[in-house]
Amino acid sequence: MKTATKIAIARALHHLVRSGRSLAGRTDRGIFSRRGVVYDLDLSQGIDFAIYLGGMFERNTAIALSQLSEPSSLVLDIGANIGAHTLHLASLVGPTGRVMAFEPTDYAFGKLRRNLDLNPPLASRVEAFHCFLTASDQASVPDAIYSSWPLAAEAGLHAKHLGREMKTDLAQARSLDSLLSERADRKVQLVKLDVDGFECDVLRGATSMLRDMRPIFVMELAPYVLEERGASLDQLVSYFIPNGYRFYDERTQKPLPSNVKELQRLVGDGESINVIARVT
Repeated sequence: MKTATKIAIARALHHLVRSGRSLAGRTDRGIFSRRGVVYDLDLSQGIDFAIYLGGMFERNTAIALSQLSEPSSLVLDIGANIGAHTLHLASLVGPTGRVMAFEPTDYAFGKLRRNLDLNPPLASRVEAFHCFLTASDQASVPDAIYSSWPLAAEAGLHAKHLGREMKTDLAQARSLDSLLSERADRKVQLVKLDVDGFECDVLRGATSMLRDMRPIFVMELAPYVLEERGASLDQLVSYFIPNGYRFYDERTQKPLPSNVKELQRLVGDGESINVIARVT
């Protein structure tokens, strides 16, 4: 399903929820507990609203992470946004596990920090990095990156996925290999990767991790946003196949084509699919 379609459905549901909350004297902002995790949510935002609905935010991804993560392991949440998967992963790895969470936009990182503060036991397992992962620590950081999906029609939204770019004024450029050499105390077991077209930037700085650690990836494939960033599905796949990876459907875990043309046929324009990449 296209992101724009998901947003259209969420807008209709939000109108109903907002009307009901307004009658009760409540606004879109509030502190909510969902599945044992506490969030500070703004229901006018797509990600927040999906969390509020309970189990609706990237449900299949959350299930895959639950099946693939191991207790006491080190896992990475790259493109953490406000922390929905970050906090879920923290609960999965347990008190001796670690989560490294990466978010480049000032807007989403502030919300991530707030949600971590609301969950001290889980936050103690998480190290949050306000950075843009790319090929080297000396690289430049884009001025703005999509990290907000408002549930109201606004000017300036992305034509296909209806996101809004948010500033990255305080973010640093880092390579993943560099950060892991400084901060990792064990091999990376699992990576959730969803960075809206910047996947190749991340992977250019993660060649040692791919070669030596070979973690499992749970990731989004969206050819149209890769192309917007000057990359391609072919380039993205090239980081995995030579390192012994195969792709699998996130929901069914059935094998997917490794051939780029066949893989491309599975994804329509303006659409994405979520996959698991693991070493065979």
